[in-house]
Amino acid sequence: MRQNANGNRPVRTMGAHRTEFRWWLHMDSNTPLVPSPRILVVGAGMVASRFCETMRELAPQARITVIGEESRAPYDRVHLSSLFSGSSPDQLSMLPPGWYAENEVELVTGDRVVSVDAANLSVATESGRTWSADKIVFATGSAPFVPPLPGRELPGFFAYRTIEDVERIKAWGASCKQAVVIGGGLLGLEAAKALVDLGLETTVVEFASRLMARQLDEAASGLLRRSIESLGVKVLLDARSESIVGDGAVSGLRMADGTVVPAQIVVASAGIRPRDELARSAGIKVGERGAIEVDDRMRTSAPGIWAIGECALHRGMVHGLVAPGYRMAESAANDIAGSSKPFPGYKPATRLKLLGVDVGSIGDVVVEGDGFEDLVVSHPRKGIYQKLVWRTDTRALHGAVLVGDLSPFGELAAALESGDPLPEDPRSLLAPAGSGSAGSDDPIVCNCENIRRSRIVAAVDAGCADLTAVKKSTRACTGCGSCAQAVTEIVKKRLAEKGVAVPKGICAHFEHSRAELFDIAWKEGIRDFATLMESHGKGGMGCEICKPVAASIFASLWNGHVISGGRDALQDSNDRFLANIQKNGTYSVVPRIPAGEITPQALRVIADVAAKYDLYTKITGGQRIDLFGARLEELPLIWKELVDAGFESGHAYAKSVRTVKSCVGSTWCRFGVQDSTHLALAIEERYKGIRAPHKLKFAVSGCARECAEAQSKDIGVIATEKGWNLFVCGNGGMKPRHADLLAQDVPTDQILSLIDRVLMHYIRTADRLTRTSVWIEEIGGVDELRKVVLEDSLGICSKLESQMDDLVKGFRCEWKVALEDPSILKRFRSFANDPRPNPSIRFERERGQRVPAGR
Repeated sequence: MRQNANGNRPVRTMGAHRTEFRWWLHMDSNTPLVPSPRILVVGAGMVASRFCETMRELAPQARITVIGEESRAPYDRVHLSSLFSGSSPDQLSMLPPGWYAENEVELVTGDRVVSVDAANLSVATESGRTWSADKIVFATGSAPFVPPLPGRELPGFFAYRTIEDVERIKAWGASCKQAVVIGGGLLGLEAAKALVDLGLETTVVEFASRLMARQLDEAASGLLRRSIESLGVKVLLDARSESIVGDGAVSGLRMADGTVVPAQIVVASAGIRPRDELARSAGIKVGERGAIEVDDRMRTSAPGIWAIGECALHRGMVHGLVAPGYRMAESAANDIAGSSKPFPGYKPATRLKLLGVDVGSIGDVVVEGDGFEDLVVSHPRKGIYQKLVWRTDTRALHGAVLVGDLSPFGELAAALESGDPLPEDPRSLLAPAGSGSAGSDDPIVCNCENIRRSRIVAAVDAGCADLTAVKKSTRACTGCGSCAQAVTEIVKKRLAEKGVAVPKGICAHFEHSRAELFDIAWKEGIRDFATLMESHGKGGMGCEICKPVAASIFASLWNGHVISGGRDALQDSNDRFLANIQKNGTYSVVPRIPAGEITPQALRVIADVAAKYDLYTKITGGQRIDLFGARLEELPLIWKELVDAGFESGHAYAKSVRTVKSCVGSTWCRFGVQDSTHLALAIEERYKGIRAPHKLKFAVSGCARECAEAQSKDIGVIATEKGWNLFVCGNGGMKPRHADLLAQDVPTDQILSLIDRVLMHYIRTADRLTRTSVWIEEIGGVDELRKVVLEDSLGICSKLESQMDDLVKGFRCEWKVALEDPSILKRFRSFANDPRPNPSIRFERERGQRVPAGR
């Protein structure tokens, strides 16, 4: 039997059916002995769990009983969707097994509280038991709002709120093809992600005019919608559901306009309603629109009763996020323990990943009237939208929304919380990650727990060596979990600074680095994700990190078609449709034009196709012709005409060899000393379609005047009188890097072998999404690379060349293969259950060409 923190010993008394522990607290020498409080927590969710932890820390003598209607101990409801990707219910538990017993907290599960006597501080449960207490804490949370639609009693209609809901959805969805989610808010999009993970053709139906209407403005919501639709999810806005239809089971959702969206499963996730019915029946004051009214200490109108979490109404607000719920729990526990930690309110700040799209919402960006200024930074082609709104008089941040790039999130959340004036130039807060021009030296990293970078660094210095240890030490990443990547990067950087080996696993599913997984797949001949996970992973269905990594590895090793043989589920959005999605939901078409050389006849084919499908046409810096504005269902038609004319995919959508830029060289130029076009053609013909950790750009210049700009490319070749100088690992993008000279005066018949070695070494050893400009620094610079590929210090040069030969021999144009496979062609329609084109895509004319409307 444990002794409490104050040295007070328990007195055991035997009841009729169970042993009770009566604790006595000795406050100090001038205070008489008083009985410890009996605390009864109604509800067993995440916030109740935090209350118990805090209460036990503040008052080890308190007698705590928690009563929950679910049959489980409190679990992480925020990450319910992880159950669809292989996590087990036990992994969602808020506290370790045995915590309640070890800390003498009585946990009652599977017994719903049916009444509360506020005057006598007692409750009755469905099983017939009654409980008395000195203090009662309502932590009843909320219930999902289920629209009162006719037909909702049909099998196949589900709410999405509990582990049991998930298990029922998984079981039913296993035999379904199409799904509908009612609700386009946070919970609805989470449910949609779950259904997509089940492999279902999913439609999201939202009554409002935009997704996440409470968190995002029109532009941010539009970008989110386009990104989601690029994954094949259909989105219906301004859409009112009328009834669930079906004969004996769900077969669809009837809309107000009479149309029926086909579905064998319908999931309602259209918001939540506070669980205030017990308090209301007990005469405790509730708000006009529901929820239990509380003050800053979480006290209700009834003496001795508190309310926390989603069931509480504080200053007219119900907070549906875990972060304010935790702070409410801590405030109530402090008040009960005799200390003070008032809850000041909460300015919402949420970061999450919705169907693969990073979204951050801070405060309120949807404002009306005067008194506000705003700043918008938008890069539609990169999928980035950022907006700040601040008060004109005080320059205090009022709200922000981030889509695509969440690097400023922590500092903006801190700015909202503090109310301090923004910098003179607010754009400094939206500087790209790693630019060094934004934010403070100690930004908030975990908003749920209000954890700053310095605290994570201190935890690493104290011995924490991985994310799990940091979570246990600081609570960072124990809320919504969206800060996991940021916390992991801080841990790795600090460990590296201390000279400690850094964990190398690519994600929670694999303890191996990308390079190790590459070797494993190669040596064991693994060609599919399921086998890789079963033999070398931790189980589950994988995540948005490991699945694309595996897809890239399989493509780099075996050259199988990226969206056949079950590999489509592993790909990023662009690869799934063999095209780059654009800001208005259309796609670009980029045929390969090797070395920029093209005949008039081939030019005429491109012109005819562009005119026929009214495509915006532009010459690129990589000597290609981009055709923009193709609808999804038009892609196969366009590519059939191009393939029939002899064109191949330019792989502009892939992490692969994109272009080989060249000048005309000695064929036409009076300064040229070598035939640069001929070599560029040979290089592009050899490496076309080769998949890599990141995109690759090449160039060949015919003389030292360097018209092809080869020294800013991943592979750059410049002609000399004696042969070719080979430059490697340059980059002309956001972080420019001059290429390094690897070898001089290389004979023409040896240049391809040397490039083989460099590329294959990069493909085998680089981390995911790592450009060659970063990779070369990681391996020790050009001198180390020269040892490997010129001096053969590792004895692998012949192996590198052999592997490249195998890849080259296995090449087939991805679009040609797609056109020959009816199962692939089925995916090229805007809506899985409707052959008509997407009506939301609109255009206007500009300078004689069609461009997105309203941009």
